[in-house]
Amino acid sequence: MSTKNQTSIIAEPGKQEVYIVREFDAPRDMVYKAHTDADMLAQWMGPADRVVKFEKFDPRPGGSYRYTVSSQDGKEIAGFHGSIHEATAPERVIQTFEFEGLPERGHVAMETALFEELAGNRTKVTIHSVFRSVADRDGMMQSGMETGVNDGYEKLDALLRQM
Repeated sequence: MSTKNQTSIIAEPGKQEVYIVREFDAPRDMVYKAHTDADMLAQWMGPADRVVKFEKFDPRPGGSYRYTVSSQDGKEIAGFHGSIHEATAPERVIQTFEFEGLPERGHVAMETALFEELAGNRTKVTIHSVFRSVADRDGMMQSGMETGVNDGYEKLDALLRQM
């Protein structure tokens, strides 16, 4: 699967942040919904060879989420959770993000996703993640996150074409 819309992942050396920027050939309200509806998220999030299952998803201020990522044969690989600080449709989502597989808790990133309406019924998504430390950010970058983001957004393109 290939796409004309390329994903930019920007992680400057020595900084605690990552930017993910991607355009979609779909209206902003559809792209926002795809990021805030658990059933839709489970269809496109993560690497192509993984299965995402949401155990909890409450996308409103004060809400929270938890999901797992499994292999195709059902073996759980990782778990993630966070709290929703803001969900302003169709403009913005602010939430925390924590990987559950580390030996100690507290390696939390703060994420802001902005949904910008573009001409021609298109949407630009910019996600800004700030990590607790440069080491946490570097660990995320080395985890295969880029593959998951790129695969996921290609799956999201296909899902949006079906809507």
